[in-house]
Parts: sequence; structure tokens; C-alpha cells
Amino acid sequence: MSRDYELGFILNPEVSEEEIRSILDRIEQIVANYGGQIFKINQWGRRRLAYPIERHRDGYYIFIDMILTPETVTEIERTLRVSEIVFRHMMKRRDPKAAQKEREARAAAAAHAEANSQAETSATSTEAEAAAVPVDSTDAAEVPSTPTQTETPAEGQAEEVSTVAAADEAATSSSEEVESAPPAFEESEAIEA
Repeated sequence: MSRDYELGFILNPEVSEEEIRSILDRIEQIVANYGGQIFKINQWGRRRLAYPIERHRDGYYIFIDMILTPETVTEIERTLRVSEIVFRHMMKRRDPKAAQKEREARAAAAAHAEANSQAETSATSTEAEAAAVPVDSTDAAEVPSTPTQTETPAEGQAEEVSTVAAADEAATSSSEEVESAPPAFEESEAIEA
């Protein structure tokens, strides 16, 4: 029968990252061997102790949220009791409903944060793409600055050039003009009326 537990332990503040990793790997191995599940490892880091332990005023705090069997609990406690770098440890059984609510809230917060980061990433990439699009200079290169007699545009071409210029001016309208513009008129509405 598996139950919810929280393990808290304090390590010697002079331990290296390798020693911390080794003790965490050992706990993860024990949990995996006995069919348990670790949900979260919360490393608080170096904090002040309430009273000196072995002449140390600081300790390295770690908390682990997990589901274990009773056999796993005894094995983890035996391992922590034998370890020289562990000052104190405490295994606490948790209310399963409260633990489940906390895990769901943590999962929802992680999903929300991931959605926000993806939205920011897509917005940033859209802005980067918009900034990276070069100005189309091919139109300016194709139109010579001094027209010759053979290159004079006909009447139809002149109207087309002025229509394109008007469309370019309309495309560069400000956001205030766009917001204050009336809604577009649908052709289907004109036919029905």
C-alpha cells in the first residue's frame, strides 16, 4: 500500500555538489527499486540552523515529495542514518487529499508558465521575423531615375502605378487610424439591400 510522504533532511554545509548528487541518486534508486514515485525535489540550499550541530551554524536543506511503501520508508531512513553528511532527517506522512491538490496546483502552474513562455517566444520570433524582412528595393532599382523616350509609360500603366502607390500609403497607416476606421463593407450586404 503506497502512501504520500515528505522527506526533509539537512546536510553538512561543506558538502560538494557531487556528494549532494550522490545522496539524491541513492534515494532515487531506493524509491525506484521499491516501486515508489518521486514528484518533486526541493533544494533550499544553505540556511541558518536553529542551533549548532557538530559546531556548524548552517546546513544544506533538501525536501522531497514522494509516494512510498512502508518498506521503502525504512530503507531510506536506514540509509540517511548511516550517512555521515546528513545532520538530521525526518520522514512525514502527508494527507493524500492535500498532497494531490498541491501536485495538481503545481502541474497547473507549470502548464500556465509553459504556455506563457511559448506565447512570448512566438511573439518574439514574429517580431524578429518582421524586423528581418528587408525592404523591397527591387521596385526602386527597376524604375530608372531619368526616363528616356522609349520608356515613357502609357496611360494604363500610369494609372496602375498610381493605384499601387495609393495602396502602399494605405498599408502604412498607423494603429490609431486602424482602430478608428469603420468596419469593412461587405459586398453580399450590398447585394441583399
